[in-house]
Amino acid sequence: MKHFHRGSPVFGLFLGLLLALLGALVMTIGFWKTLILALLFCVGYFLGAVENKSRFLKDTVNRVIPEKKEENIDFRAELAKEQEARYAAAAGENGKEEDGE
Repeated sequence: MKHFHRGSPVFGLFLGLLLALLGALVMTIGFWKTLILALLFCVGYFLGAVENKSRFLKDTVNRVIPEKKEENIDFRAELAKEQEARYAAAAGENGKEEDGE
């Protein structure tokens, strides 16, 4: 097992054989059947390998979908800031046009 790590020739040979098997499955039984077979393999591996399934699922969901930090947004203040920025930009453009004439 000491030679079986990423970047080693043994690992490369294993991945090559695995992908060749996957290609043979796709060519013989079709894409969707191969996909279902892979999904069933993953479910079987999960059921057999994970001891505390509910904890594992909770941890996985929390990693994929982090907790949402709720902030109250003051829409009036945000709108006022946006309008001030627009007025400032418009005033700056009007001042440049008058200087250019």
